[in-house]
Amino acid sequence: MAHQARVNTVVESLTKAPRYVQFPSKNGQILPISEIFGKNVFSRNEMSKMLPKPVYKTFIEIMKGKTSMDKTTADAIAHAVKVWAIERGATHFTHWFQPQNDGTAEKHDSFLTLKSSFVDGSEVVTAIDTFSGSQLLQSEPDASSFPSGGMRTTFEARGYTVWDTKSPMFVQEGPHGTSILYIPSVFISYNGEALDEKSVLLRSCEAIEKVALDVLQTITPQEGEKRADLVYTTLGTEQEYFLIDRALYTLRPDLKITGRTLIGGLPPRHQQLEDHYFGKIPTRVLSAISECELELAKLGVPIKTRHNEVAPAQFEVAPIFEDVLSAVDHNLLTMDVFHRVAHRHKLKVLFHEKPFRGVNGSGKHCNWSLSTDTGDNLLDPSGTPETNYRFLIFLVAVLKAVLDHGDLLRAGVASASNDHRLGAQEAPPGIISVFLGSQLTEVLNSIEENRPVNHELAGVDLKNVRVKGTVLDLKVASLPPIARDLTDRNRTSPFAFTGNKFEFRAVGSKQSPAFPVSLLNSAVAKTLTEILVDLKKEKGDKPVASPEDQMKVIRKYIILTKNIRFEGDNYSEEWVQEAAKRGLPNITKSPEAFARLLRKENASMLKNMGVFSDVELHSRYHILIEKYAKEITIEAQTMIIMIIQQVLPAAYQYRHDLAESASSMKNIGVEALPEIDLLNELTPIVSSIQKDTASLKYLLVELNKEEDAVKLADACCHQVLPKMEVIRELTDKLERNVADKLWPFPKYTELFLNI
Repeated sequence: MAHQARVNTVVESLTKAPRYVQFPSKNGQILPISEIFGKNVFSRNEMSKMLPKPVYKTFIEIMKGKTSMDKTTADAIAHAVKVWAIERGATHFTHWFQPQNDGTAEKHDSFLTLKSSFVDGSEVVTAIDTFSGSQLLQSEPDASSFPSGGMRTTFEARGYTVWDTKSPMFVQEGPHGTSILYIPSVFISYNGEALDEKSVLLRSCEAIEKVALDVLQTITPQEGEKRADLVYTTLGTEQEYFLIDRALYTLRPDLKITGRTLIGGLPPRHQQLEDHYFGKIPTRVLSAISECELELAKLGVPIKTRHNEVAPAQFEVAPIFEDVLSAVDHNLLTMDVFHRVAHRHKLKVLFHEKPFRGVNGSGKHCNWSLSTDTGDNLLDPSGTPETNYRFLIFLVAVLKAVLDHGDLLRAGVASASNDHRLGAQEAPPGIISVFLGSQLTEVLNSIEENRPVNHELAGVDLKNVRVKGTVLDLKVASLPPIARDLTDRNRTSPFAFTGNKFEFRAVGSKQSPAFPVSLLNSAVAKTLTEILVDLKKEKGDKPVASPEDQMKVIRKYIILTKNIRFEGDNYSEEWVQEAAKRGLPNITKSPEAFARLLRKENASMLKNMGVFSDVELHSRYHILIEKYAKEITIEAQTMIIMIIQQVLPAAYQYRHDLAESASSMKNIGVEALPEIDLLNELTPIVSSIQKDTASLKYLLVELNKEEDAVKLADACCHQVLPKMEVIRELTDKLERNVADKLWPFPKYTELFLNI
C-alpha cells in the first residue's frame, strides 16, 4: 500500500499544471512592480496623508526617541490606521512579534465592539468598529507559553507586546477577500525582560548607531563630506531554500516532523554535473516564486533576485538592502509568504539548513553595513581606500570585533540544523575569520609597514584604473571592456568583505537574522567605543582628530587584528592548523558554541552595551540548549518510528519474497544461488538495524531521566547523533538493495525531480 501511494503520488506530481495568478493590470497591461510596491503598508507617506500635521510631526519625534508617545497621538494614529486598514478589507488586527523560536507569532482581535445605550428604559446594543490608541500600543499574550529560559513559569503568564514605532504597520490578505492589520511589536515579560528577538535587535542598533555617530563627530570630515546626524545599520538577507512536491513531502514523516530527511541515499545524478546553478527555473517553481514576489511587493519587501541554487530543487531570492529593522521583518515575512504560497501551488518549501544529506544545504547570507542620513555607506572604500580614513576606522573596528568576539558570532549561528551545514565543504567552517581581498590586504599591510601601497600586489593596473575597479579586455572585438571590482570574492569565508559591506555567510537559512546581527552590532559597538577613546586621546584639546591622529589609531588596530584576516581556502586542513596557531577557536558543535555566550568577555560586552541583562543572557543560553536537545530527541524518535513501522517491515517482506522464490526454485530443481546470496547480504544489515535501533531507543529512555539540560544537550550531540548516523548508513544501504516496489518512502530521485 505504501509503495502504491508513492507511485501514484509520483505520477500525479508529473502531471500537475502550474497555478495561474492574475497580476494587477490596467487597460490589459500588467502594472510594473513599482506601482504595486508597498500598497498594503501603512508607510510614513500614508501616515503623512492621513494624520494632522502636528500629530505626524510628533510621531516622527517619537520615532527618533526625542519624545514619548502620548494618548492624543496614539488615538489619532489608531483611528487613521483603522480607517486605512478597513478600506483594504481588514476585519482584525494583531500585534506581530518575534519570539525566540525562529518564527513569528500573532493573536487576532476583531475591530468589532458592542456599544450599549438606553432608550426609553431599554438597553440598545449597537455593533461598531473601533480601535483605540491603547489597543495599538500594547497587547497581552501568554508569556509562559513561549521560550523564556526559566524567566517565566507556567503560573507567571503575563507578558506584553508593545508596538515598535520604527516598523510600519501593514495588512496581509486573509481568506475570502478579508485582511488583517499587522502591528510589528516587541515582546517583553511582566518584569520588562526581553522575550523576543526584536527588543534585543533594537537595543543593539541603538548601541552601535550612537557610538558610530560619536566617532564621525570626532574625526575630520573628508573633502566634500556632509556632517551626518544619524547612522543606521543596513542589511540584505539572501535566502536559500528547497521546493519539493507537497504530495511527496506528505509521504516522508521525517521531512514533516523534523524538516530534514533522516534516511535516504543520493541518486546517481544530483549536483555533481553543476548544471542546476543558475539553470532554467522549473515552470511550477517560477509560477510559485512569481506569486510570492507579487505578495511581497504589496508588503513593501523589495525582492530583487531569484535563481536556481547549486543543489537540485534548491533556489534563492535576495532583496535590495534596507535598514536592519525592515530587513529582518521583511525576511521573516518572506519566509511566511513562501510557506503560504507554496501550499497553493501544491509545493512545500524547506528552510532547514540541510534537508538532504549529500547535497548542498541552505544559508541566509547577511550582508551588513553602516550608512548615514547623508547617503554615505561607511564601509565604502572609494577609489583610494588608503587615504579614506573614515572607511579604514570602521573597517578595523569590524576586524577587532570579529577577533575579540568571533566565538560569540559562532554562537549566534549555532543550531542543531546548522551544524549539518557548517564545515561541510559547502559553507563556512566553525572557525570565524575575515576575508578582505588582495587590494585591501595590501592597503592594510602598507599602512602597518608605513610605506606606499604596492598596486601590483593589490592587483590594480594603474594604467587602467577606474573608480572602484579596473578594466578587463575580453579579447573579442564585438564585446566592450568591462569594469572589474578591486577584489575577488571568497565563498569559503564565514565573514567576507564584498565591495562595500561584510557578508556574514554562516547564518542558517531557517533562523531569524535578528540574533546573529544583534551580536555583530554589539561587538562592533564595543570596538568603536575603544577606538573613540583612542581618537580622543590622540586629538587631545583639538576640536577633532586630524588625519595624522586617525592614522595612528588605524595603524594600531591593523596590527592588533592581523590574526583574524585570512585570504585562503577556509575548507582546507591547513587552515585548521594555522587557525589553531593564531589562537582562533574551531567550534564544530552547537553546545560548545552556546557556552561562548556566557564567556566572561562576551557576557560583559553584551551587558555593557546595554543589549542583554545578565538574566536575559542566561535565559537565552538555556533556551538554545534546551531547543537543541529537543530537536535531536524529536529526530531520534522519528527515526525509530520510521525504522520499526516501515523500513524493517519492507525488509522483512523482501527477505520473505526472496526465501519463497528460492524455495520454489529448489522444488523444481533450479539453482537459487542469486536469491540466497542476496538474502545473505541483507540479513546482517537488517540485524544491525534492529540492534542499533533498539540501542538508540534504550538511550533515549535513559536520557529522558536526565534533568540537567546542558548534560542532555551534550549527550544528544555526542551519543544520539552518532547512533543515528550509523543507523542511517545501514538504512541507506538497505534502500539500495530492497526491491523498489516495497520501499515505503519517496526517494531522493523523486523528491528532486518532480517539480
